Amino acid sequence: MEKKYMERLVGKYCKIVTKEPGEERASVVSGVLEDVDYNDGFVLINSKQGLGCLRINTIIAIKPRCIKEATGKKNKKSLIIDKKGMMGIGTMIIFIAMVLVAAVAASVLIQTSQTLQERAYKVGAETIQEVSGGLEVKDIVGYTNENKTYIEFMAMVMTLTAGSPYIALQNVVITLQIDNMTVLAYDANIVSKNVSSDGVFRTLDHSLLNASNFGIIVIHDADNSIFGTGGMNFGDTAFIIVNLTAATQSVGVGPRADVWGNVIPEIGLDAVYFLRTPAVFENRIIQMY
Repeated sequence: MEKKYMERLVGKYCKIVTKEPGEERASVVSGVLEDVDYNDGFVLINSKQGLGCLRINTIIAIKPRCIKEATGKKNKKSLIIDKKGMMGIGTMIIFIAMVLVAAVAASVLIQTSQTLQERAYKVGAETIQEVSGGLEVKDIVGYTNENKTYIEFMAMVMTLTAGSPYIALQNVVITLQIDNMTVLAYDANIVSKNVSSDGVFRTLDHSLLNASNFGIIVIHDADNSIFGTGGMNFGDTAFIIVNLTAATQSVGVGPRADVWGNVIPEIGLDAVYFLRTPAVFENRIIQMY
């Protein structure tokens, strides 16, 4: 064979037909043609039997063949390529799954943060209203019966605390603790705009005051918010009248009695009061607070 043809087959899997001098039959060797040595006249073959040499002058024919065709298996190079492809697809799937999980997690975190922010704002606003608003008791006076033996009615002068928002007086609840008895007054359906010439305790119809309600008398209300809607603004002043005789279901509150309780608005701090009635009622109008 010529040199140029032999070198073109180096590194390929070949079927080599050889015939020794004096033999009638040819033999076949299959393997990878590793090298050609023209100086010594040998070719190096890597076959199933191992690495061996064949003399060039005994070679009749060489036919290159595919490894898969010869062995029925894929070559090593093709296996490596397929393996890398499978790893790449798996990595891509894992990456896409991670991106989706991250997107879902980010969406949940954003929604949670927005919800918490809105709730925090709402709680903060309500807390500011609770701590900065409320009612305040400025003064308390009592009104006795004609014989000055017990107190029939109690009047509390009410204003708003500094910075307090609008407070609806019709939603105010008053608690009375008289000795061992607790009374709730929660209905403010009696409102009078002005004090009559007979005084605070003669302005309202006493028959309308019972154990479950209290009366409201407007003292100062520039915008008529109390008389119009029952709401007190900052700067307004009003009397809250409580019928102690109806509340105690007896003869009212006598001398040396302890009276305390709360004026509870719908929003804001409670107004707390505590008083003890005098030992002797010298006048019908008694200073109690």
